[in-house]
Amino acid sequence: MIDELLRREREVVEAALARLLPNDAWPERLHRAMAHAVFAGGKRIRPVLARLAHRAAGGDPDAVTEAVCGLELIHTYSLIHDDLPAFDDDVLRRGRPTVHVAFDEATAILAGDALLAEGMLLIARHPQGAAWAARRAAAVELVADAVSARGMVGGQMEDLQATGQVAGVDGPQEERLERIHRAKTGRLLTASVELGAALAGAGDQLAAFSDFGAALGLAFQIADDILDATATARDLGKSPGKDAEAGKLTYVTLYGLDAARTRLDEIEAELAERAAELEGPDGELAALARFVATRRN
Repeated sequence: MIDELLRREREVVEAALARLLPNDAWPERLHRAMAHAVFAGGKRIRPVLARLAHRAAGGDPDAVTEAVCGLELIHTYSLIHDDLPAFDDDVLRRGRPTVHVAFDEATAILAGDALLAEGMLLIARHPQGAAWAARRAAAVELVADAVSARGMVGGQMEDLQATGQVAGVDGPQEERLERIHRAKTGRLLTASVELGAALAGAGDQLAAFSDFGAALGLAFQIADDILDATATARDLGKSPGKDAEAGKLTYVTLYGLDAARTRLDEIEAELAERAAELEGPDGELAALARFVATRRN
């Protein structure tokens, strides 16, 4: 089920991204760098998640496709900046040279900046029409908050500060790891679920969607930590083993591989319960949650 579902959803998102991403003649180099990052592949988890949440909350996902594409542009901005020499200094992303390698560092910074702005514009402008105005405003606020100093950017800052501080530290480091994961990766995934549900007018159910998104974000990052320690560059499309090499604070470096896998299994079970409450045990959100927890790249 999940493979066919993801294939269909990705096709919708890919077609919309091709239509929405700026490709004017000026500034041509910037637009080429943006396209290099956006069309390098990827699972499109965030826009797909938003579309599925919108459907689960009673909406028509095709009505919000342009808005949810904003999430993918924002996510891509974060990847470009993550790969920069000042951060992870990675040369591969999705099996292709990273933007600062394919172009240059200054262009990569600007491409990330532009994608963040373009992503927020899509969310602010879509769906069009006065009837959507209040929901658009709510969507802009929740996504902006998710990527702010209180969310993804703050998580990135603490991730940098925690690098090299794994060995010999207990107690507070556990809380710090949870905080980093929930902010750096989890907040935008949570916001993706919230955006889809909020645009459908979820109302009292929004908190349940938010809780599902938060658990999914944590599962996604723990799976990422495990893959960094176990997968190959071919599997990942990027350089593996960099977390341990850099002394990053992750579930694997702090707790060990077996404990990380146990924690991921626990969250996968929690996700199944939360998804069942939202749309039944065999719904699309449950299928996507299983995919996130068991993915191989």
